[in-house]
Amino acid sequence: MWDKPQLLNWLANLLIGFSSLLFLYAAVLVVVHSPLFPVRQIKVEGSLSHVTREQLRYIVKNELRGTFFTLDLNKTRAAFEKLPWVRQVTLRRRWPDRLDVTIEEHVALARWGSVGLLNTLGERFDAASNDALPVLEGPEGSEAEVAKGYMAFRDQLAGIARKPSRVWLSARRAWRLELDRNLTLEIGRDNVEGRLARFVEAYPRSLANLATPAQYIDLRYPNGFAVRMPNTNPTKPGGKVT
Repeated sequence: MWDKPQLLNWLANLLIGFSSLLFLYAAVLVVVHSPLFPVRQIKVEGSLSHVTREQLRYIVKNELRGTFFTLDLNKTRAAFEKLPWVRQVTLRRRWPDRLDVTIEEHVALARWGSVGLLNTLGERFDAASNDALPVLEGPEGSEAEVAKGYMAFRDQLAGIARKPSRVWLSARRAWRLELDRNLTLEIGRDNVEGRLARFVEAYPRSLANLATPAQYIDLRYPNGFAVRMPNTNPTKPGGKVT
């Protein structure tokens, strides 16, 4: 091999090239980890009603680690998303020294029993709220279904100026509503929208005009309702309101 100049030249060039790559790689590592490239600016965007400046400052001070190049975006995103009202965070580096943080907050729709809140997408989250929110309950994993049902009931009842303050979904997928002014509606699990629509249609011309407001109405009859007045037994099906 030593008597083959062309092969020796090729090997020499290969070694020089390899050495150059190693030098370049080392230089890049030095630049990337250099304190000369810190994250100097953090711009937070989003419509924030519950996340405070103090919370954001705490995350920036205690959770952000690294330079502009080495900052772990996944860990940083997770740190912001630990805040109670934060639903989702998007991060983006902006050359030469800025980090853009876009925060989406949860929008509270209701309380989920006594253990948390539901947002408008039917997602459960843990946060504190002093707002007068309706209470929804259902089997484990039914949060989105119950939230969707509540919004449909709310929209149907808006026409008669009544609001659901509590909604239950049983394990058998039967619905029960408690409206404002202590009126309970037993809807059941079949033809739910139709039964409630029949109630909404009949309410202004009959139920709303009762001398004593009804306490409980069972909508599960095919052609009418069974009504219970305060301190009375339910009206029998033969005497139901139609």
